[in-house]
Amino acid sequence: MAFVPVSTEESVTVEDHLARVLAGVEPLPPYEQPLLEALGLPLCGRVEAPMDLPAFDNSGMDGYAVVVDDVAGAGNGESVQLPVAGEVAAGQTKLLAMSPGTAVKIMTGAPVPSGATAVVPVEWTDGGAASVRIDKPPAVGQHIRRRGEDVQTGDVLLEDGTVLGPRQLGLLAAVGHAQVRSRPRPRVVVLSTGSELQEPGTKRAADAIFDANSYTIAAAVRRTGAIAYRVGIVPDDPGQFLDALSDQLVRADVVVTSGGVSKGEYDVVKDVLSKLGTVWFGEVRMQPGKPQGFGHVGEDRTPIFTLPGNPVSAYLSFEIFVLPALRQMMGRTPYRRPQNRARLTATFRSPWGKEQYVRARYSYDERGPAVTPVGGHGSHLVGDLAVANAVIVVPADTEVAAAGSEVRVLLLDRDF
Repeated sequence: MAFVPVSTEESVTVEDHLARVLAGVEPLPPYEQPLLEALGLPLCGRVEAPMDLPAFDNSGMDGYAVVVDDVAGAGNGESVQLPVAGEVAAGQTKLLAMSPGTAVKIMTGAPVPSGATAVVPVEWTDGGAASVRIDKPPAVGQHIRRRGEDVQTGDVLLEDGTVLGPRQLGLLAAVGHAQVRSRPRPRVVVLSTGSELQEPGTKRAADAIFDANSYTIAAAVRRTGAIAYRVGIVPDDPGQFLDALSDQLVRADVVVTSGGVSKGEYDVVKDVLSKLGTVWFGEVRMQPGKPQGFGHVGEDRTPIFTLPGNPVSAYLSFEIFVLPALRQMMGRTPYRRPQNRARLTATFRSPWGKEQYVRARYSYDERGPAVTPVGGHGSHLVGDLAVANAVIVVPADTEVAAAGSEVRVLLLDRDF
């Protein structure tokens, strides 16, 4: 990314600010990672099978490897007795071939001896050791897992961009891969600013507020699949904020702050970062979440998001702006949380000229998807936010959202 000083604008739309954000972050360079570290990340490049699966003919049952012609007379009340020439256990192969007229005791997953044409389940026998009575004949090939019947050498196992879940990682391990190429998880430093803030678990002063934002944002970061470093509280002091930021940049792919970005006398984040000339501060025509900032800091041009201090504003700003950026850095698509449609169950008003995000409960009834507003619109109402599982997205040119109308909805708890 080239160094481009940014200026402060009066106000922008949600779409304009999101476009600014996505243009200001880049996918992280991919590298080989241990399998479990890549869980939930997209694969970079296709993977072809380096071997067959199964790698050899093996038994699908505990039982006896036999030549089918030798036991054709079993069944209908008749039995066939065969000497047991040996035993083959999974991972302890010594017997590689067998002769007609004999049986070999075999365990599930063990290699089938050369010459055998089927496996008789132990349930069809008397379980004998020196000799075995077989009461039912198998078909040719029965209970033998053939080499390459699942995967053959050179098959495309996974395409570029495949999100690596437990099944995909299991397949890679099955063909011998201990690592896989993917983009790393962004390292996100989370800071809360404000001299009024206090750590949860301490005795609260009369004028103090427990810091919820850093916990909310750090948890949201983890939920995206990124790595969160919760630094905690930074007082309203320019020097302390700058020191904390400088200390954290060494381990940050992204920095997210909350608070200190409005027009108050003690809004130190805006005061300090505005002087750098690389961070935009302005108003986004949305509610909640109007005061926003985004840009780059440090020698490595680390992206920084400066979110509002009110907890609902901070959380929804993360959902709308930070989450798409983190997904872009990991190569996850779509970047944005998909919007659903639902029937509104109650009428409410919305401010003209601002895209409104209304906390709500999304559910299904006999008429299909329905959504009901939860609580008030205040950006400090975290109790309502915790109860909500969705937000209603009201366009900026809508003043009244009427009950029974179809509205756009973001489902906050749904993976995508």
